[in-house]
Amino acid sequence: MISYRVKLLDDEGTVLVTSPDFPELVTFGDDREDALSYAVGAFSEAIAARMAHREPIPPPSKGRASDPRVTLPLQVELKLRLYQNMDDKGVRKADLARKMNLHRQEIDRLLDLNHATNIARIEKAFAALGKTLDIAVSDAQ
Repeated sequence: MISYRVKLLDDEGTVLVTSPDFPELVTFGDDREDALSYAVGAFSEAIAARMAHREPIPPPSKGRASDPRVTLPLQVELKLRLYQNMDDKGVRKADLARKMNLHRQEIDRLLDLNHATNIARIEKAFAALGKTLDIAVSDAQ
């Protein structure tokens, strides 16, 4: 799972969240739990904006083990990794559409972080790029 480091600042009853990996990311909540909950959506929006502008997505910075982190939802991670694999291979949306025998609009939805995509479709997209998905299940922390 991809998890990004965040900085939390308690400011008179409001907890502000920023990220060293995404300088544009700022959100807040009433308390730590609320702020981290909002941060999940903020990361999704920041990643979606970078994808829309064809910008690179930074890897999570290291930091200390005690640093607070926000873990991306699985669907967001899969679509992010698909985007990164396409970029690494120089595959455009139109190229992937041809490889998968789909319309370009279907590829747009495939990469849309707000669109629930069937896992089989995501798996087929990775296969078109010569990749496979490996799933691991681990104990919760």
